[in-house]
Amino acid sequence: MASPNRNARSAVVFGRLLGVAFLVCFGTGVYSYLLQQPLPGMRFPTQPAQLYQFTQGLHITTGIAIIPLLLAKLNAVMPALVQVPPVRGVLHLLERLSIAVLVASAIVQVGTGLLNTYQWYPFPFPFKQVHNALAYVIIGSLIVHIGVKLRLIGRYWRKRDSYDADGRFVADPDAGSELLPPGQEARGASASQPTAAPTVAAYPRGLTGRVLRWVDGAPASGAPADPTETSRASRPTPDATQGRRERIARRGFLTGVTAATAGVVVLTAGQSNRLAEPFNVFGARQRHRGPNDLPVNRTARAAGVLATATAADWSLTVVGRDVTRSFSRVELVALGTAEAELPISCVEGWSQMATWKGVRMRDLLAAVQAEPGSQVRVTSLEQHGGYRVMDMGPEYAEDPTTLIALELNGQKLDLDHGFPARIIAPGRPGVLQTKWIEKIEVIA
Repeated sequence: MASPNRNARSAVVFGRLLGVAFLVCFGTGVYSYLLQQPLPGMRFPTQPAQLYQFTQGLHITTGIAIIPLLLAKLNAVMPALVQVPPVRGVLHLLERLSIAVLVASAIVQVGTGLLNTYQWYPFPFPFKQVHNALAYVIIGSLIVHIGVKLRLIGRYWRKRDSYDADGRFVADPDAGSELLPPGQEARGASASQPTAAPTVAAYPRGLTGRVLRWVDGAPASGAPADPTETSRASRPTPDATQGRRERIARRGFLTGVTAATAGVVVLTAGQSNRLAEPFNVFGARQRHRGPNDLPVNRTARAAGVLATATAADWSLTVVGRDVTRSFSRVELVALGTAEAELPISCVEGWSQMATWKGVRMRDLLAAVQAEPGSQVRVTSLEQHGGYRVMDMGPEYAEDPTTLIALELNGQKLDLDHGFPARIIAPGRPGVLQTKWIEKIEVIA
């Protein structure tokens, strides 16, 4: 507990990094949620086509980076988390409860979010709804926490105000920090002036104790003071020696946290970023692997459409306000096909650009005399699943790159990628790019 990394300055540094990361995740996560559950009247940009690929890749990558940063923050504030007595009054109890909510919700959020990237759901609650609700809990409790600790954050915001000339942490009881050495917990007017914090700890005997003393910069147990040694001008003072060791410990810890954060980002970002693709060791999906040179999330067997999607009499029913028509694959091709370079971008974080060929949605709607600006509903051959029915706003239905795709990367659409026909539109989550479609109807 006497580690020089466990002080208010470290808590502020890791706290502001976490604050930025949580805000990025919150913004990109809300955008993803609204794309899937839009509010009445909402419209979304269709260009650039890679917009959702970027926002969701950023969401997942930042969420993974939060994990080592959160562990570092908890390490820095560990003495405050386990302080005795745990509660010193009513206001302190409320403060501790707000911190408990923040810590617990953050751990659950990043833990379940990481499991979601691998499509593993061992928990007994719906991921999407709980993940969305916890995001607001985290941001709300984060605002409360910052408000409570604002004075402390301002006191230790700058490095030069946090350490003395020898590099030792300056403990300021007036700042309201709970990360103070024993005997300096006083607050308010009775508190003493800021002083360099001594390292106070009970060390075990033997090699372990000697190593811990060296890390903390503490004098050797039972070592008598030698006035001839300390009086030599060529030797550093005990304060300077302690400060140097604290600097080494802090830099080592920061280097470790930086390496861990950069490592998890680099080794997973390749599932959504082409530049990082060679380093994708832990990403849930490897790009360019699967039928049609594209990964698959949900197979035709898992969707239960093996028979219906391959039936000889399959047709796509398009329902307009006054006209209803059915199209076989041959008849769809006869309408005229177009080609588009669009990414498939999944909420789990992986994405890949691909070449799609098929009928423009707006041409198909024109074939049933639908009004420009129509909103449509697409129904899959799947019999179950939360995304079996998908609504598409007019901004997507009118976009010239929104296709009823029949081919993928120069080949006939594979059964696992949605044969005989699927939706592909710019800037939308993969769960809304409905596969194995059987009906499109104008609803507004």
